Amino acid sequence: MEGGTVNVAFSSTDTRVLKKTIAQVYNRINQEFYATGVVSQRINVFSDRIIIFAQHKRIPAFTALSKNFKELTTYADAALISEFKSKLKQEIEEVTGHRAISVLKDYDTVTEHACCVVIFDKENSPIDVPVRE
Repeated sequence: MEGGTVNVAFSSTDTRVLKKTIAQVYNRINQEFYATGVVSQRINVFSDRIIIFAQHKRIPAFTALSKNFKELTTYADAALISEFKSKLKQEIEEVTGHRAISVLKDYDTVTEHACCVVIFDKENSPIDVPVRE
């Protein structure tokens, strides 16, 4: 990693710190993109992936536009999600010191629920032991 980031393996005792850090990163990026934080989050950590479940608050302008311009808001949502994933991947790599091989995200505009999965290479994962919830 650039910028002097050191690869760190988190043990099961460190997962609370990792979850808190990931939650803060996710919420900060959400604030940057949407000018509002998430309503709630749940972070699950596994040996090679992190799953983030979040309840969002939809931007009121998007809600208003979606009534008559559904296609426009669908494209805007997709573009914002793509940019969000890129930013999240970069910041997760910075805080963990490990390369994420993929970031997947989906958002339901009706329920305002989102799910995001960050996948690490199994050989180079920041989690050194499987974590049970």
